[in-house]
Amino acid sequence: MGRGWTFAAFDFRGHGESSGTMRELRGSRLLQDLELVRDFLCSKDVRRLALVGSSMGGWAAAWFALDHPESIAAIALIAPGFHFLRARWDRLTPQERQRWQQQGYLHIRNEWVDTELGYGIVEEIPKYPPERLTRGLRTPTLIFQGMKDELVPYQRTIAFVEQVQAPIAELRLYKDGDHRLTDRKEELARSACDFFDRWFGARSSGETAET
Repeated sequence: MGRGWTFAAFDFRGHGESSGTMRELRGSRLLQDLELVRDFLCSKDVRRLALVGSSMGGWAAAWFALDHPESIAAIALIAPGFHFLRARWDRLTPQERQRWQQQGYLHIRNEWVDTELGYGIVEEIPKYPPERLTRGLRTPTLIFQGMKDELVPYQRTIAFVEQVQAPIAELRLYKDGDHRLTDRKEELARSACDFFDRWFGARSSGETAET
């Protein structure tokens, strides 16, 4: 599937092999990380990008495309967490919310992580209203979504595609798909590259942002 494109993958700070902690997680810092990657690629004369983001990375890719339309040719999103800033907050009781605010962190443990989430992520909720994204995004967008996703309801993704003002917004639903869709990673990669090829062709270079 080689197309002669530049490819870059990275972990956001506090994730994978990158430094930092989940207590530092903020929407603004995700976008700062993407800016650093963009600037590095520009220094290598790679100036026109396509972004791939999964879950939280999908949120970051979409908002980065909104803020930097001149740099981003297209985006491909896997189960994008458009409401990730407030998803945890919405599931908490008033008492749990108060405790989080007072302590400054929330302890989270599930099958993937055992970590502490800082309260700063809540403080940024007003800064990134989902309706601003649907009104302002104009970048060609391809979304892959599993209908058995227990973290991102597929109905919410359908609503985003219905509301977003981007002239090109394609959605591919997988009836038996989960949140990660890792069993379809090769299919998703081919489809994303075909989609990108329509918007910048083999003459340009692409960059991926995955979490």
